[in-house]
Amino acid sequence: MSPSHHSTPLLEATDLTVRFGKVTALDGLDLVVPAGEVLALLGPNGAGKTTFVRTIASLIGPTSGSLRVRGIDVARDPLAVRRCIGLAGQYAAVEPTMTGRENLVMTARFFGHSKIAAERAAAVAVEQLSLDEVADRRCSTYSGGQRRRLDLGASLVGAPRLLLLDEPTTGLDPVGRSDVWDAVRNLVASGTDVLLTTHYLEEANELADHVVVIDRGKAIASGSLTGLKAGIGGDVIEVALTDRTQLEHVGEILRLVTASAPRIDAPARRVSASAGDGTGQLSAVIERLRQAAIPVDEIGLRHPTLDEVFLTLTDGQSRTTPVVRSSQDEGS
Repeated sequence: MSPSHHSTPLLEATDLTVRFGKVTALDGLDLVVPAGEVLALLGPNGAGKTTFVRTIASLIGPTSGSLRVRGIDVARDPLAVRRCIGLAGQYAAVEPTMTGRENLVMTARFFGHSKIAAERAAAVAVEQLSLDEVADRRCSTYSGGQRRRLDLGASLVGAPRLLLLDEPTTGLDPVGRSDVWDAVRNLVASGTDVLLTTHYLEEANELADHVVVIDRGKAIASGSLTGLKAGIGGDVIEVALTDRTQLEHVGEILRLVTASAPRIDAPARRVSASAGDGTGQLSAVIERLRQAAIPVDEIGLRHPTLDEVFLTLTDGQSRTTPVVRSSQDEGS
């Protein structure tokens, strides 16, 4: 990529506010994201993620504040923004009676390509998304993962500089999800910037260079995954127990030693807590467990997971968090 590609931020939001009547979906959002990275937006239902994506795509206008996409003001020149982005929504939109290649050619023609240029763009998308084996089959025979990859291809035939993916693996099984992840990696390797919203923390871990956590319409954290994990304060002590009846007791031990709230995973028989002084506090926990004669299967220090980062940043709210997929995002 050229230096100029990276000199202009991918996104710049300044005091960005979007209201729908009395509902404030984005509340003074401030955000700067560099180009050349995969950005993941995380947040609970109603946080404003989908609203932000729709505003980037100029489908919704800001109530106040400003938003620039690659230096282009969304409110002042929405057509120029649309020319440089591709958008794939939460559900694959393909014509099942046509082949995958025919779907791609048709979409490219909608972008204004000539027949030859459309066929060329379709061929490139087929190769990028590893659809060679199924490109000339009717889409009604495709698996969920194949349909989602084709949907990504339809977003690419217009040669977007920024691809917006709103929950790209919605409803897919693990194989289909892995297929889409591979496709996104191929797109990034070919030079396409990607912004995705997701309820899967694992998905952000797999794909993202930069993560923004949105809560109640505001960006409450932004940075690399490593930086966000480091920012919650050290490592985590985790204890795997033999006897699940001891979970509360061990949780109390961790609370006393670390002065942080323990997290209890009853099905997995595990208890964990943030540790400011990892090695020293681990030794203290081991000694207390020995004194209490509590048998353990495993105990040790580890880096915090993205789940723990999210819960810490949002103060452990009981609202739906993006650990598992919910039926719908906020929708506004």
